[in-house]
Amino acid sequence: MDCQTNGLNCRSDEKGFTLLEIMVVLVIIGVLAALVAPRFLERADEAKVDACKVQMKNIGQALKLYRLQHGKYPASGGLQALATAGKDGKRYMDSLPKDPWGNDFVYLSPGVHGDFDILSYGADGHAGGSGFDADIGSWQ
Repeated sequence: MDCQTNGLNCRSDEKGFTLLEIMVVLVIIGVLAALVAPRFLERADEAKVDACKVQMKNIGQALKLYRLQHGKYPASGGLQALATAGKDGKRYMDSLPKDPWGNDFVYLSPGVHGDFDILSYGADGHAGGSGFDADIGSWQ
């Protein structure tokens, strides 16, 4: 069948992308993604550190209110006292938050750096570390 007899327009110079051109574009996109992606991941880690500090401030405010009501801070390990209704039926927090990495906050009373210390072990969940694995304290 001839394309002229069917009323079709025959063109041998049809334009399109070759496999090589598509591969070059994919490589360029991959290189750009490799350069940009770490910056976004770093921003996410920075946001978690900031969120952790905000949570510590909220817990600290609840602890100060607890002290005003009871004359002392809860005993060491006693952050749960903030989320549990006491004899007077008051709770100082609806629930005790976990740090942004899903770990419990460490609470010391009396603290090493003040009346109380609140501590998160960072992304790795273990004491020490550097970078985003470093410990975050309420005194920082």
